[in-house]
Amino acid sequence: MNFKLSIIMNKLLTAIAMAVCVSLTACAQKKAEGGAQPHKVLVAYFSATGTTARAAETVARVTGGDLLAIEPAEAYTAADLDWNDDTSRSTREMKDASARPALKATDKDLTAYDVVFIGYPIWWGEAPRVVNSFVEAHDLKGKRLVPFATSGGSGVEESVEALRKAYPGLTWEDGRLLNGAAEADVRSWTESVLTAKQ
Repeated sequence: MNFKLSIIMNKLLTAIAMAVCVSLTACAQKKAEGGAQPHKVLVAYFSATGTTARAAETVARVTGGDLLAIEPAEAYTAADLDWNDDTSRSTREMKDASARPALKATDKDLTAYDVVFIGYPIWWGEAPRVVNSFVEAHDLKGKRLVPFATSGGSGVEESVEALRKAYPGLTWEDGRLLNGAAEADVRSWTESVLTAKQ
């Protein structure tokens, strides 16, 4: 009698364990389907002197994102970057709102990314024209675009507003200045961006 009861109890416990397992699996699947999916992050940046590149590397490190350098076909020289020279290349480009420096060819496919951090130094209160070249060279509709910048003195707000005005059909987040930002601060900022509801 005890032997039969033991067999019945074992079968009952096995059935209960299987039911719990199936239930937990279904719940986990439902959560995965209905919950927030991980973001596919790209960190695209233009850096003339290396300062913005270092900020971009930090953003990529804390987000797990892929890095993409925005490179002009013709690299900027020190003379090109002389903002005190009215005839320097950077000055001429920034005075011409239609200037679009040619980009170095890249085979990077942006299709899979849903969040694109875009980094740049601030020139004359705005993003350098090569950033416009990048934005116009790719289909960024439906992606969250998150500007970040480095600057010798300007804030980031004016440059973000200029991008929003130039490309109103794109989804621009508020920007962030990352001059010398500690990695913990960058992590906190990017986490708030990536977890924000859209």
